[in-house]
Amino acid sequence: MTIVSKHLVIVESPAKAKTIEKYLGKDFQVLASYGHVRDLLPKDGAVDPNKQFAMYYQLIERNLKHLDTISKAMQKADALYLATDPDREGEAISWHLYEILKENNKLGDKPVHRIVFHEITKNSIQEAITKPRNLSMDLINAQQARRALDYLVGFNLSPLLWKKIRYGLSAGRVQSPALRLIVERELEIESFKPQEFWTIEADCHKEKQPFVAKLNLFDAKKLTQFSVNNTEQAHAIKATLLDLAKGQLVVSKVEKKQRKRNPSAPFTTSTLQQEAARQLSFTTKRTMQIAQQLYEGIDIGNGLVGLITYMRTDSVNLANEALDELRATITERYGKQNLPKQPHLYKTKAKNAQEAHEAIRPTSARCYPEQIVKQLTQDQAKLYTLIWQRTIACQMIHATLDTVAVDFACGEGNNFRANGSTVVNPGFLAVYQEGVDDKKDSDADDKMLPPLEVGEIVQLKDIRADQHFTEPPPRYSEASLVKSLEEYGIGRPSTYATIISTLQQREYVKLEKKRFTPTDVGRIVNKFLTEHFHNYVDYDFTAKLEDQLDAVSRGEAQWIPLLERFWSTFKQLIDEKTKTVQREDVTSEALDEACPKCSKPLQIRLGKWGRFIGCSGHPDCDYTRNLEGENNSSTTNEPVVVEGRNCPLCESALHVKQARKGGGKFVGCSNYPKCKYTEPADEDKTGIHCPICQKGMLVRRKTRFGTYFYACSAYPECKYAVTHPPLAEPCPKCGWPILSLKETKRWGKQKVCPQKECDYVESVS
Repeated sequence: MTIVSKHLVIVESPAKAKTIEKYLGKDFQVLASYGHVRDLLPKDGAVDPNKQFAMYYQLIERNLKHLDTISKAMQKADALYLATDPDREGEAISWHLYEILKENNKLGDKPVHRIVFHEITKNSIQEAITKPRNLSMDLINAQQARRALDYLVGFNLSPLLWKKIRYGLSAGRVQSPALRLIVERELEIESFKPQEFWTIEADCHKEKQPFVAKLNLFDAKKLTQFSVNNTEQAHAIKATLLDLAKGQLVVSKVEKKQRKRNPSAPFTTSTLQQEAARQLSFTTKRTMQIAQQLYEGIDIGNGLVGLITYMRTDSVNLANEALDELRATITERYGKQNLPKQPHLYKTKAKNAQEAHEAIRPTSARCYPEQIVKQLTQDQAKLYTLIWQRTIACQMIHATLDTVAVDFACGEGNNFRANGSTVVNPGFLAVYQEGVDDKKDSDADDKMLPPLEVGEIVQLKDIRADQHFTEPPPRYSEASLVKSLEEYGIGRPSTYATIISTLQQREYVKLEKKRFTPTDVGRIVNKFLTEHFHNYVDYDFTAKLEDQLDAVSRGEAQWIPLLERFWSTFKQLIDEKTKTVQREDVTSEALDEACPKCSKPLQIRLGKWGRFIGCSGHPDCDYTRNLEGENNSSTTNEPVVVEGRNCPLCESALHVKQARKGGGKFVGCSNYPKCKYTEPADEDKTGIHCPICQKGMLVRRKTRFGTYFYACSAYPECKYAVTHPPLAEPCPKCGWPILSLKETKRWGKQKVCPQKECDYVESVS
């Protein structure tokens, strides 16, 4: 009996392992490491600056059984192929595996190869096997340097936060500048002073087609945003124009232009995260999880197959074979008239982009979304469709639009202007249109005008004088935060999901109505870091450090000198601030206001449940109130009694109470702590019975991240919960007792069935 030689291939994911083993055949055994196999010791001293930054690792306990399987398989194998992900982190995982197997004498003189591929298709895998290389120590050292930097910051700065602010806090090399972005935007919003301005618009119509024209010239003077800034002036102009118009405006000028709109580049990690947040309302973490599934492989009828290329990339390049298939697909589906003469080539905007990688694209353009939708989950189908559409669109012709600007005279020296546009040839817009962050109304966008000629008279229905106020910049959404992180060079696209998750888990920020706001603790931590560690949360410093890590990965710089330069100044600053900064300087802020009880100065202080106003004479004076002005002092705070009801457990009065953490209100027994009866406040009650237990009612609850959900009041006996507000209507499709009211930017308000297996959706006008 002939023993078949085995080549052992190691990947990170078990799903990927099954797919690759099928492509490679019986001579290859493919096993998964299940991600990282070892990490730094979780204690002080795991990185030793006194010994050339020696790094001390330990095996990750949850993966010991997988390591054992790999070790046993290696004993029988003739060669080892390390096929972890094609990035720094993947290179480091391969190196750790190699080091462990070598230390355990499992390798001997067997050949060890490193192979990389950017899509999990048969051709790509088989080609990678024929082009092995050695492990890249440049990539490995860049990852080690990154890990050492993060460790040194975390294990030295975090304990300082415990001493000076509160136990359990943490600071990170990239999470701290990201927190600064969110806090500074909030401070900008709070300090914003709105300015009043007025617009004068004419409601016109021609042959029953209404349109609006805006006043841009009055009394021969061009109007700017703040030219009209009070009620009297606005109404005086309106009266003058109405008197001059006498129900009609005259077309004085018609200006037509044609413009082109070019398609966007194919997806990088960053742009995929942004667009999935805008169009699909996915978090960055959710986007990356689903993309990972699509990359590793889905069974669409003929076994597992990778549907997209590698999803951690800065590149906008596409392989020549992919371009050929895309162009053929466009010709077949959308006609040759939508195909440019030459393929579109794009240039990345990201600094130090890894151009060896491809952009994120479908592994086959002919794998149409509608053909495989039944084999995918709802989220997988949405994300795959988005990637497919963007990739197809990026190789189609531009869209052609006709724009028209029409001037209307209203007496001498007065002019209204109307703008409009029409799509002459949709080009790529027939497939895909990119989303926009915080889009504002534009006079020229998506507005149709009737055919108009110079000298023509149009009917004037009315002239409106509308008051407006300037608005502060919007809070960051996930999409706009990712965009800013990339622009400032904070972290790398593959780390954005982790950065955002960490800020939420640490309760430094909360997400409300899909916008980030800093918590009280987040503000204090940011204040401490910007005042005492300014360089380390400075956007330029963070970006330059990322550039230096990239230089290490390209072999242009050494990692030990990089760590030495960082550590010498950082450690000196840590030691200095430990001695000189007092806790009260960080957690309190003086107010120009005297205590109403003892006349000593008041302060904004940080307590267990957030910031509050308290007397500087504490503990001798117990005066406190919250930042909104409600008095919390035990001597002056009068409880709000619930009229006409008593506690159902002990017959004591019921009070409306304020939760300390999260700030929500609830009804509780006045006999607390002897009686611990509570119930939701009226504003949180829905009046809808739980469809599972039929005993409890669905009530609104708040998560620690500041978002709301609706759960059964009988919790923990009944754990039923839904994300969106419930409606007391049965589902017409599956009969479930309730529906949910879901609202998104893209689809507006919709009634949806909360049952995952039911796809009932109804638009609500």
